[in-house]
Amino acid sequence: MANKRKPRSTRFDVSDSPPVARLSALNFPIPVRWLNTVVGLFLLPIAGIWTQTFFSVSQDAMHRNFWATEEFWFFALGAILWIIAFFGLPRPVLIYVFGHELTHAVWVWAMGGRVSKFSVSSEGGHIITNKHNVWIALAPYFFPLYSLLVIVAYGIAGLFTDVAPYHRWLYALIGATWAFHISFTLWMIPKGQSDLTYHGTFYSLVIIYLMNLLVLTAFLLIASPPLIRHRFFHLFYHNAQDFSAWVCSVAKQYW
Repeated sequence: MANKRKPRSTRFDVSDSPPVARLSALNFPIPVRWLNTVVGLFLLPIAGIWTQTFFSVSQDAMHRNFWATEEFWFFALGAILWIIAFFGLPRPVLIYVFGHELTHAVWVWAMGGRVSKFSVSSEGGHIITNKHNVWIALAPYFFPLYSLLVIVAYGIAGLFTDVAPYHRWLYALIGATWAFHISFTLWMIPKGQSDLTYHGTFYSLVIIYLMNLLVLTAFLLIASPPLIRHRFFHLFYHNAQDFSAWVCSVAKQYW
């Protein structure tokens, strides 16, 4: 039976009260969550345009026999095998929690902060750090750490031996680790994580969606021929123009 234990949320050594911004003229405090909600609303059109472009280019890539490439098949094989394991076997919560907290720590270090405590168990985990922002809080939900580790390990191994005969397994492992990341992310989001609520749940979900879409788009474009990459940017620009024209037409009706 799948493991249903709920990992604890990450703890940072920051104030429990939500951050606020102040209007300089009125000295009026505004919860940053409110401002983030407004930002999230403005990001929604970008998310919509990007999603439309991604699926259009994906269909185009499939029509150009992208589905028949080794990259696609082995990536898909790894992802499918993991999904079967996720729903059919006990979930490796400890491995997820370790990767979750390590991702927080990596982003803290990358932004010049310090980690004074790193705690992981099958019941949950937390870190204590002197630095906290939205990217550090949300990194585990969009940064596929284990996929990156697979790529780095493959690159390091290539310095010492010929790894070309094993490139299929690279695609399969990237597919499995990416599916690991997505499945646990979707499993954890509804569990009331403080990582999401601290900066505003709506805003956090929009950022998580956009960043995961960025990663998936990168996978698609790297594995596709140059023509597909050119088409993606051209189509994104075209869809953005269409959306802008629609907004202007709606505005003229009321103004």
